[in-house]
Amino acid sequence: MMLINLSDFLMAACRRLTFLSYYCLLLPALAYGQRTYPLQKAPPNQSPVQTADTLELDINEDIGTQLIPFDEIIKIATAYSPLIKFENESINSLDAAYRLSKVQVLQNASGFASYSAGNQAIFSTTSYGGDALGQIANGYRAGVNLQISLYDLFGRGHQIRQTKANARAAIHRRDAVELQLKRDLIITYQDLQTAQRVFKVRIAEEQAALTALRISEIELQKGKINLAAFSSINNYYAQSKASTEEARGTFLKNIYILEATVGVSLRQLKRK
Repeated sequence: MMLINLSDFLMAACRRLTFLSYYCLLLPALAYGQRTYPLQKAPPNQSPVQTADTLELDINEDIGTQLIPFDEIIKIATAYSPLIKFENESINSLDAAYRLSKVQVLQNASGFASYSAGNQAIFSTTSYGGDALGQIANGYRAGVNLQISLYDLFGRGHQIRQTKANARAAIHRRDAVELQLKRDLIITYQDLQTAQRVFKVRIAEEQAALTALRISEIELQKGKINLAAFSSINNYYAQSKASTEEARGTFLKNIYILEATVGVSLRQLKRK
């Protein structure tokens, strides 16, 4: 009889140990699940995921309705882009060089003017009395000295055409830079819109995973699912959370690229 009671006691102890070990394994998972609940309940038709770090852009509203028209963005970028400013200054420099080449021949010409007073007579003996030549030398004198080299005579035309071609090339280069700037803006603007849509999808996916996790916790407590199923749902939520953060980073990165490309802050690009 004593053996039977001892056997029952051992079986009961084993069951209690199994029960305790099960809840020891369950507690970390529940604790991890509790740490996923800092998000407050969101108003209707809005995502509870915090989007305060999206630089004052509403993630649920289309980018095209929040920012000024794309044509105006291009105009602002053309006016404020450092690359365009550099090309404009290069055009001014080469245009000045072209104008200088047209008058460069004048560097070989020089003028002079002077005034002489007093008696500058040359001592000479003439039959006419006083030295008339010395008296004529008194007063104002002016003149021009011009020397033209063979290089200026035969190469000046080629030099003018060269500087003019350089000035035109600078204009075409600026046009090419503007075209590349427009292409970069188109790509960045489209990437920003795509990143916004992906971010919205990731937010909805995360909320669905969070709802499934909460339901699974209740079902685990009621014994409707096992720990393995709960862990799988918890891992799915963690993956969806990571995807949301990655989508958020891509969205913000495209915003910063847009600001850098245009040359002004995002607030200046928003509609009033």
